Amino acid sequence: MTVRGIRGATTVESDHMESVHEATRTLVIEMAKSNGVDPEDIISVIISTTRDVKSAFPAKAVRTLDGWKFVPVMCTHEMDVQGSMPLCIRVLMHVNSEISQKDIRHIYHSEAVKLRPDLQQ
Repeated sequence: MTVRGIRGATTVESDHMESVHEATRTLVIEMAKSNGVDPEDIISVIISTTRDVKSAFPAKAVRTLDGWKFVPVMCTHEMDVQGSMPLCIRVLMHVNSEISQKDIRHIYHSEAVKLRPDLQQ
């Protein structure tokens, strides 16, 4: 088994706790399901947000998912680059997996699909 990274990103229409939590939950669930990952296989999850997302900790949403209570999750802010996509939540999930790197399914929702159109399936 090898450690693999699964990337994902999404955006919210406005900075409200409910929106941030729902978008984060939806994204990480799809990232795990699309790659056949159980919470026990997850080493850690790093979530970054743009500086305009400050109403909630996205990690809190992840910890409320069934089976995810003990998954190490950390939040941070993304680099504040002028002209970057606003209201964006990015996720890097480190997992134990037998899937080859080229077969990992990276998941992008909402406006974030523009970040990596080359990875859209």
